[in-house]
Amino acid sequence: MFGYRVPAPDQAMLISGGRRGLGGAPFRVVTGHGKFVLPVFRKTRFLTLSMCEAEVVENCVTRQGIALSVRAVIAFKVGNDTESIVNAGQRFLSDQDQMSILTGRIFAGHLRSIIGSMTVEEIVTERQKLATEVLDTSKSEMAKIGLHVDSLQIQSIDDGDTGYIDAMSAPHKAAIQRQAQIAQAKATQAAAEAEQEAARNQAEYARQTAIVQAEYSAEVERAQAKAAQAGPLAEAHAQQEVLDARTELAERAAQLRQQQLVAEVVKPAEADAERIRVLALAEAERMKIQAEAAASYDRVALDRMLIDQLPLIVKEAATGLSGANVNVLNGADGLGEIAAGLVGQGLTILESVRNNLGTPAGTGSAESVDLKRYLGAPAQRQDADGGGKSEGPVEIE
Repeated sequence: MFGYRVPAPDQAMLISGGRRGLGGAPFRVVTGHGKFVLPVFRKTRFLTLSMCEAEVVENCVTRQGIALSVRAVIAFKVGNDTESIVNAGQRFLSDQDQMSILTGRIFAGHLRSIIGSMTVEEIVTERQKLATEVLDTSKSEMAKIGLHVDSLQIQSIDDGDTGYIDAMSAPHKAAIQRQAQIAQAKATQAAAEAEQEAARNQAEYARQTAIVQAEYSAEVERAQAKAAQAGPLAEAHAQQEVLDARTELAERAAQLRQQQLVAEVVKPAEADAERIRVLALAEAERMKIQAEAAASYDRVALDRMLIDQLPLIVKEAATGLSGANVNVLNGADGLGEIAAGLVGQGLTILESVRNNLGTPAGTGSAESVDLKRYLGAPAQRQDADGGGKSEGPVEIE
């Protein structure tokens, strides 16, 4: 629309002519919205509110007298408040590039002043402190010209050919290099250990894999062998069962045949043997009884025969003595003793015969006892006291 002006978001529109601005400013400030501007009667200008940059490269001398070349970068802009816009507009509206030049010069002066009060070590190690002090000392000056500093960065500090900074940093460089070497050695060792551990893990995995494969292969082979042997084993088991059944049947048949043989042969043979033994015992007992009876009868007959023949024996003995030259010393008694001796000899012959026939000595039949009683003892003579006494021996020539 004709006469309606709108500033950009990063601009401030300055309207001059007509009424004055706030606080007696020679122009009105419009930001963020449009405004009707009468042509010919009003004039509009635009002031940038965007970020600006100023670079400072300054040779400074430290408190130690060492010359340093310092390079810094300042980021600044026009303040957002009306007063800062008015101050900046009055100074830089016709040539807004002068803001960077003036800002660089202001900071260069403050930078030389602050570095001159510090040592190289402080400048190098405390750059943020240097930037803060420069900002603090320049803040009031920058506010007067309507500028606001956002940041100050010390980009580089160079001592030229003096080598002071390098010498100062040598121990640190050595320490850093040593630490770097140590770190590198540790990293190398850790890498080697990691590689060895990885190799061991791979070897262990390979070993376990080989073991598992071997077990699987062995299991498969066992299964195959078992499957291959299943048929022959089954046939062998069947044959073995047949042989076992045949063996058991043969054993049962043998036991049955043995029982039959026992029933048919052994038992009848044992019965016959027992019958024969009983019959033999009975026959032996019968023969013993017959033998005892026969022996008893023979002894009785022999005794009776001897008794019958004894007088003849005595007679024959006496006949033998008839031609002998016998001297009888005690008369009739001596003759009786001779007779008695003959009878005793006959009895002795009887006992010998009896013993040969099995009759115990000292025992005899009733006939022999009667014979002894019949013949009597040798004649004895009674003396006056009633005792018997032999008259004397009989001598036979």
